[in-house]
Amino acid sequence: MPQIIYFGHPVNFYNTEKESELIQKIQLEFPGAEIENPNQLKHQEGYKRYKGKDGKGNGMDYFFKEVLPPMTKGVFLPFEDGKFGAGVFKEANFMDESGKLIYEISLEGIIKVMEIDLSRALSVEETRERVYKK
Repeated sequence: MPQIIYFGHPVNFYNTEKESELIQKIQLEFPGAEIENPNQLKHQEGYKRYKGKDGKGNGMDYFFKEVLPPMTKGVFLPFEDGKFGAGVFKEANFMDESGKLIYEISLEGIIKVMEIDLSRALSVEETRERVYKK
């Protein structure tokens, strides 16, 4: 059975050279695994579908109900200071609670087993401030 690895990372890393570098590091660490990157149109559409036309739904439910369950493990990127964005942390926690192996990857590409530590989780507001800082 092929491994499918989810790469959870903040949206401000989408479409960057760093995102590409880190995906290559994950592929080297887990040869032959398929990497599921949330930075794809199908995932943006799924998020919007769960959010609903009125915007009152929870877009993250798309990931928890459709994307993450078939994954075999996850690799998650924290911000530079080691804190995890709210959504990324929730994804990692979901996979951990589902009995799947979770790892964190540093900006330098070092991959290690991830421990769930609530003190490293940012709030939604803190995450938005970092991701969309002007």
